[in-house]
Amino acid sequence: MLRMFTKKEGEKGFTLIELMIVIAIIGILAAIAIPQFIQYRKRGYVSTLNSDCKNAYTASVAYTVDNPEAVTKDYTLSALASSGYSQTTAVTTTPSLDGNDGTITCAGPSGWGVTTATVTVTSGVMSLTASSIPIN
Repeated sequence: MLRMFTKKEGEKGFTLIELMIVIAIIGILAAIAIPQFIQYRKRGYVSTLNSDCKNAYTASVAYTVDNPEAVTKDYTLSALASSGYSQTTAVTTTPSLDGNDGTITCAGPSGWGVTTATVTVTSGVMSLTASSIPIN
């Protein structure tokens, strides 16, 4: 009966201890890698919000140059799109401009864990209040 459990000559294989050590090493590597991956994703989301806001501002400047008589109600997403702005699918962009003054706010979906990026335009000068990676 015990002969069934012993290695036969020429038989190769891993012991249970060796397999457990390999599984432990894989678990440690996963514990290190998964939080890093989550941070990489959040940084990507933040970059998407910030670049969308900058691109919306650039499109609003192009729209203003093409339509110098534009007023607040004219700055819509479709107007910005006609000037070359392409909104990222998940981002909500809200322009509120009047020529050289106003704000453009880009908000990500709640699942991203980042809130908003805002471009404030004062006398034609842009300042970006960038979104940041949340601490958690």
